[in-house]
Amino acid sequence: MSTPPTPQDQQHPHPEPLWRPAPDRAAASRLVAFQRWAADHHGAPAAPLAPVTTDTEAATRYADLHRWSTEDLPRFWTAVTEYFDVRFHTPPTAVLAEPATMPGAHWFPGATLNYAEHALRAAEDPANADRPAILHLDERTAEPVATSWSELRRQVGSLAAALRAHGVRPGDRVSAYLPNIPQAAVALLATAAVGGTWTSCAPDFGARSVLDRLQQIEPTVLFAVDGYHYGGKNHDRTEVVAELRRELPTLRTVVHVPLLGTAAPEGTLAYEDLVAATAPWSGAEPVFEPVPFDHPLWVLYSSGTTGLPKAIVQSQGGILVEHLKQAALHLDLGPEDRFLWYTSTGWMMWNFLLAGLLTGTTIVTYDGSPGHPDTGALWSVAARTRSTVLGTSAAYVIASRKAELHPGRDLDLSAVRCLGTTGSPLPPDGFQWIYEEVKSDLWLASVSGGTDVCSCFVGGVPTLPVHLGEIQAPCLGAAVESWDPSGHPLTDAVGELVVTKPLPSMPTGFWNDPDGHRYHDSYFDMYPGTWRHGDWITATSRGTVVIHGRSDSTLNRQGVRMGSADIYEVVERLPEIAESLVIGLEEPDGGYWMPLFVVLTPGAVLDEDLTTRIRTSLRTELSPRHVPDEVITVQGLPHTLTGKRLEVPVKRLLSGTPLTKAVNPGSVDNLDHLRFFEQLATTRKH
Repeated sequence: MSTPPTPQDQQHPHPEPLWRPAPDRAAASRLVAFQRWAADHHGAPAAPLAPVTTDTEAATRYADLHRWSTEDLPRFWTAVTEYFDVRFHTPPTAVLAEPATMPGAHWFPGATLNYAEHALRAAEDPANADRPAILHLDERTAEPVATSWSELRRQVGSLAAALRAHGVRPGDRVSAYLPNIPQAAVALLATAAVGGTWTSCAPDFGARSVLDRLQQIEPTVLFAVDGYHYGGKNHDRTEVVAELRRELPTLRTVVHVPLLGTAAPEGTLAYEDLVAATAPWSGAEPVFEPVPFDHPLWVLYSSGTTGLPKAIVQSQGGILVEHLKQAALHLDLGPEDRFLWYTSTGWMMWNFLLAGLLTGTTIVTYDGSPGHPDTGALWSVAARTRSTVLGTSAAYVIASRKAELHPGRDLDLSAVRCLGTTGSPLPPDGFQWIYEEVKSDLWLASVSGGTDVCSCFVGGVPTLPVHLGEIQAPCLGAAVESWDPSGHPLTDAVGELVVTKPLPSMPTGFWNDPDGHRYHDSYFDMYPGTWRHGDWITATSRGTVVIHGRSDSTLNRQGVRMGSADIYEVVERLPEIAESLVIGLEEPDGGYWMPLFVVLTPGAVLDEDLTTRIRTSLRTELSPRHVPDEVITVQGLPHTLTGKRLEVPVKRLLSGTPLTKAVNPGSVDNLDHLRFFEQLATTRKH
């Protein structure tokens, strides 16, 4: 069982908030409107009409609402479905079937619905016909290209009909090797409309990484680009796509998306032919297949630290109600907003970006580097698209600070009212820089959740102040606590992030895990019946939350979780490498250090040539994110007595934990190999 970290040089809470919402602004939020409605209809705590004037009153009012949302789950989630007018084709027989245990909670039994129907609901209003549903930019376009709500609905209807014509039926898996482009959004919605199960990988993933994921779920359809443009360069992916086609025998249909302008290869369909106004099925109203609430919407993937990535299945209904709650109540998104979150299709934040469509919001898709032609590129995208809610990573904020950017001075960010950050904990310096260099009147919604639920456990609340280095509060419906190793709740002390009651977007299970064994062991092994997420947190006495980083060894760079096993497989193919160990370490200044330690074969030398080959292999066979910050030689690596690499103890040592607290010495095959890392931590500190 992990030992809670004791972060050094951590700043004390700021005596005054960095920001607080104006009383009228808070009172006009969708959260307050929901609370008033739920108080009238479902017994939620009353929300007085007079605006809140003190931080204490705001915190108390939200704490009361949160307590109600977690103590009476059926009433809260009924309120969510009624308030947002969730369209059940068949009504549920209950909200949460008994027994409401984890794992195995069964939400809205008997109900049928369709996620895509809700994502396109804004298009039903003629007043929205010409309003943009999607604004798209890439590195080569100066002005955003709009896809209207009416055009989005037409394209989704056309592509859904094309999928049906090519034999796609409910439950079939539809895969994508696409960047963050409107075509990806259309393909996901069309898949959901048919009742298919979506899954996607970003095109910077190498063939092996993609196959490790897609071969598990046996897709019948693949949407694939010929390449992509990133960092000022074209990156051809035709050979990778050819390998995917060879190694995925279940594929019946391959759809070619020509971002680099190549013709559709033999045996593939051209994407434009399927959505063109001249297509035989164009113009037909979209047909939304009613599916059970727990029908698979998509499959996301874990990092694959201990083997193949876990294929995480999330449901149409669970994602629908969770994303409605999160987007509307916790980000305050509505039809007047423009929602930009920097992401790729290989990260859950891309799936969450599409949640903006559920609230009638214009989403902004950006395909390119956040740092090209310079570090300020993403701030420029926000300015050019007039985004009102901008999401990025803590690492990008820190990079902007280190580059001495002044986005608030140099760009027109007047439209931005909320800045979201995730991917890793945002350090206090990052908070301060945002308020000094972006905007002083800005709602900073630092959030934390995971691929596992495709949402946030803790995050932004539009009625609460923002404190230095702290996330505003646990999210509604999420029974989040900090626990000690014995399962006792903690306040103002570091513990494990746990969720004590079910959430609708928790996985319905893992693919190819028929008895649920892997699913159980991933979240419920440490505290039976309670979700243990793998983050160190402090739940403060004023209701805020501080995230201290991962309590396991999962690599998490820029919000993308990666598996060490993938890295070992590539690196150890090189003849000079006998063994390797990779660690990801959150640093106090907000950085992320990912060193690769290698044991060389006899006679080998870690020279510039070998270092370059290691980096190139990881970049081409996996992705640029898998490339380590440093490659360091070691005499040997520590293992358990059964030969497993000791990733977690090494990470603890590099974080400054003494050796005797980092590991049980009796479980290690060679303590001298561990002492190297203890000495390295001391050297880096000085």
